[in-house]
Amino acid sequence: MASGNPYRSSSAASIKGCCCCIVLLFSFLALLSLAIILIIVLAIKPKNPQFDLQQVNVQYINFASTNTLDAQTSESVSLEIQMLFIAKNDNVAGIKYRDSTFTIMYRGVPLGRGIVPGFYQAAHSVKNVKTTVSVDRVNLLQADAVDLVKDVSVNDRVELRVMGDVIAKIRIIGITSPSVQVSIDCSLVISPSKQSLVSKQCGFDGLQV
Repeated sequence: MASGNPYRSSSAASIKGCCCCIVLLFSFLALLSLAIILIIVLAIKPKNPQFDLQQVNVQYINFASTNTLDAQTSESVSLEIQMLFIAKNDNVAGIKYRDSTFTIMYRGVPLGRGIVPGFYQAAHSVKNVKTTVSVDRVNLLQADAVDLVKDVSVNDRVELRVMGDVIAKIRIIGITSPSVQVSIDCSLVISPSKQSLVSKQCGFDGLQV
């Protein structure tokens, strides 16, 4: 009975040993890199992005009455509102924002949407971001239309609600963090005659996605 080739067995053992060494080396390098990243993150202590609605300007607002086929009258509203957001980055690293969409509502009825294009914000900086919400002849229920006309023409006080999500990532020495989502929910009171913001109350809810 022929015996096995000792040279072949030795070569196979050497190859297996080299593979184990390479796997261990890559594992060690991966753990070392992870440890370095964790140390940097803990040292920097990254903070969630601050994105606040600062100002609201009413460019115009207009109402139109139309008669339907069943002889009923409906109201439609057209308006344009400009919103100014303040983005503040207190981190020592930059923040990359994705496109953000904000919905403006009156008495729970969506009137229109504004989009803030994505942008990059440098460390320790404050940035003004503007978006315009254009509403073109949105039909309202008769009760809501009557209330809105009264709020504009009599009370000079219109209560609106602005909702949206801001998604951003923090970039540290070329490494991008997981996405951080900040949900914004603001109750506004605007003055159509002064075309300005009277008061606002905003809530923020941040989570990682």
